[in-house]
This record gives sequence, C-alpha cells and structure tokens, in this order.
Amino acid sequence: MTDEIEIPEVNYVTGSGIPVRGNDIDTDQVIPARFMKVVTFDGLGEFAFFDQRFDDEDNQKEHPFNDEEFQDANVLVVNANFGCGSSREHAPQALMRWGIDAIIGESFAEIFAGNCLALGVPTVTADHETINALQQWVDDNPDGEIQVDIDAETVTYGSNEISVTVDDAQRKALVDGVWDTTALMKSNAHSVREKSESLPYVQDTAIPEAE
Repeated sequence: MTDEIEIPEVNYVTGSGIPVRGNDIDTDQVIPARFMKVVTFDGLGEFAFFDQRFDDEDNQKEHPFNDEEFQDANVLVVNANFGCGSSREHAPQALMRWGIDAIIGESFAEIFAGNCLALGVPTVTADHETINALQQWVDDNPDGEIQVDIDAETVTYGSNEISVTVDDAQRKALVDGVWDTTALMKSNAHSVREKSESLPYVQDTAIPEAE
C-alpha cells in the first residue's frame, strides 16, 4: 500500500519577466556562500544576487532584482552558461523563493538545470538574438505577460511566439508530473523498503521504517 503524494504537472508558466544580463553568471553570484549556512532554505530569496544588489554598506546598487517594476516578476530571462560554478542547490532555491517559476536563457550549467528541475522550475533555451530581443521587450514592458509552454516548446510574449528548446527528459518529467523524485520515493516508501531489504549490502539498521 502506498501513500499517494500528488506532484503537480508543469505544462505552462505564465507571468511577467525580469532580465538579468551577462554570460557565465555563477551560483556564487546567485547566492553568496555566506548565506548558505542555514538549516532550511526558508528566507533564501531575499539574498538572491545579494552582492550584485548591495555594496559593502548595504546600499542598493543598480540591479533588476532591486527595481520596483520587476518585484512581481516570475520569469527570469538570462544569457549564456547561467548557473555555472559550484553545484549548490541553494542557487535555484534562492531564485524560486524570490518568486521565479521559470528561467529562459541561452544556455545553463547542467547541474544547475538539474537542480531547477528538482524544484519544478523549467529551464528553456533559445539563441542569443532571440533572448536579447526578449530581454529588451521585458525592459520595455515590465508588466507584459510571458507564457512558457513546456510541452510545445514555445514562449509567447506580446505579439511574438518563439521556439525554445526544453531538454527531453526535463520536458517529460515536468509535463508528466514526475519531477519531484523525493515525493515519488515517499509515495512508494513500502516498495523502496522492500527493495532495500532484498539488497545484501544494505544493513537493516540503515533502512528507515515506512510510514
């Protein structure tokens, strides 16, 4: 018997955009290491891009995450190799807790994209010219609606519909609602325990009780 845990399907993400320009923005820029000394991820959102947003005296610098017009945005638009550097899961956690539900970019570091998928946050890609045009449109239309269609691999904004690429495994996991592997394991806790008990190299004391 399993305890069913419903994992939402992620077919669409709709909302307004926020552009963060620059190639090779690494995870230390997304969430500085000193903010990672937390027991839970609660509250990480306020520290997203902290060192790019504030100087040493905590005075605001020019950054989209400080702009009033983007405070309700939930679709992040970035450039190439976003999320590179150390493979800290705190980076997508911070973005999600700031309010980001989807990221559109030229390319993403593989581990960063995987960590986003584990949160149900799609990372979709398009070429430089397409991304540049979308970033400019977001600047000009901060309240404009962007719709990301995961299954159809399209992004619609204003009068434009552009083709984007979604990794096949990511698209299937999001659309089928199987992106949260932790929840899936909890839903099948009894099966996981039975399998663990059948493995000779797993000690009984290391197998948690199925609730």
